[in-house]
Parts: sequence; structure tokens; C-alpha cells
Amino acid sequence: MPRALPALFVLLFGLAAVPEAQAVECRDVDQGSNRYTVCEANAETDELRLFLYDEEGQPYGQFGNVAQKLDQQGKTLVFAMNAGMYHSDRAPVGYYAEPDKVVQNLIPNAGPGNFGMLPNGVFCIGQNRADVIETMRFSETRPACEYATQSGPMLVIDGELHPRFLPDSDSRYVRNGVGTSADGKRVVFAISRNRVTFHEFGSLFRDMLDLPNALYFDGNISRLYAPDFGRNDAGFAMGPIVGIATTNGE
Repeated sequence: MPRALPALFVLLFGLAAVPEAQAVECRDVDQGSNRYTVCEANAETDELRLFLYDEEGQPYGQFGNVAQKLDQQGKTLVFAMNAGMYHSDRAPVGYYAEPDKVVQNLIPNAGPGNFGMLPNGVFCIGQNRADVIETMRFSETRPACEYATQSGPMLVIDGELHPRFLPDSDSRYVRNGVGTSADGKRVVFAISRNRVTFHEFGSLFRDMLDLPNALYFDGNISRLYAPDFGRNDAGFAMGPIVGIATTNGE
């Protein structure tokens, strides 16, 4: 019996010393010859929101500006990513909403560029859940979103890749996007670490991450902020930004 006490002590001490789980967990993954960084969040417990304009109506533009604003509120930005296409003045191309405010109306019709490659979709952050929803379904159901950003194309729609994605495409860019689980709790952001096709990027969400719906945010200008993972990508000013904050001292 005495010989078991040290082992029991080590076990109890070890359990007490285990740090609390991070608000978002990032990791590098490989799929075939392609490399990605994926960051997973829990919409039920994490403070997930969008950022576009500050109190003066100026675009945040950079991760650092968002981090500084949150710091003034006693919070820390632990994750961020560009979250939708935007015009030269940083205004969102598609639907964008914050609590009690719609900045840009929903655009349901096809158009030029990746955004207009229907079906596109909306990333909706609601109460204790987040969902990627195809645009026409979003228009019909109008779910309750505290924050929402429209982008395109959809990468995965109800478990199927976008019908226009070609396995042998030669269009390759660094790309980023988001996927959500059917229950709206699991939210997975991904950014490629090499240039990939739409088909390859969509396959990551469907086949490796096992997510039924996923949305493309952008390509070429794709950026990630995950300081605990050693990422704070620099670049041109952005439009919509998705971020996760923690309260200092918790």
C-alpha cells in the first residue's frame, strides 16, 4: 500500500497542473502533397465575432488594430483570420451584419469572380452556435445571426463539393475558409501553407475535417493570426475579420 501512495500523489498533482484548454487550438496537417494550418473553435464556449469598422467608422484593416481595441476592453485576441471578400475601400462585397446593424445586404445572384460562383454562402455566428449556410437557403430561412459575412464560393454543401470544382484544375492559390458541424458547435478555420486548388481545399473540409458545410473566404491575400501558434501574418489592409477573444485574467 505505501508504494502506491507516491504514484497516487503524482497522478493527483499532475491532474491539478494540467492547464485549461485554449479557446482555439491550431495544428498543421498534411493531405496528400498539400499542407494546411487548421484552427478549431467551439461556438458554444468561445467568444467568436466579426470585426470591420471601429467607433469612428474606419476599417480595422489589420489584426493589430483589432488586438489593440480588445486590449482596451480587457480582452485578448487569441485568433483571427480574414473573413470575406471586400472592395478597395475595405467595404464587404456581400452580406455583412453585426448586432442590430446590417452593413451590406445579401447578394443572391451570380456574378464575376469567385464570390459570384454560385452556390456561395454565409458564415453566421449566432447564440452558442455558428453555421455555414448556402446563400439561397439563408435567404429563405433568415436564421438569427449576431454576426454574419457572405463569401463564395461554397466549398462543401451538405457533404458534397461545389459542383464546379475541377479535380485537374491548374488554378492554385493560398486559400482560407471555414467549415461548421451540423450541430453548429464545431467551427474549423483553415489556411493552406502552399498553393492549392478549390477541389483540394474543399476536400480538406469534407474528407479530412469531416464537415458537411464549408465556405471559401479568400485566396492570395489569406492571412492568419494565432500568436500561441507562432502566426501573425502581415500584409495589405483587410475588410471583414473573424476573431476569438478571451477575457484577461480568466
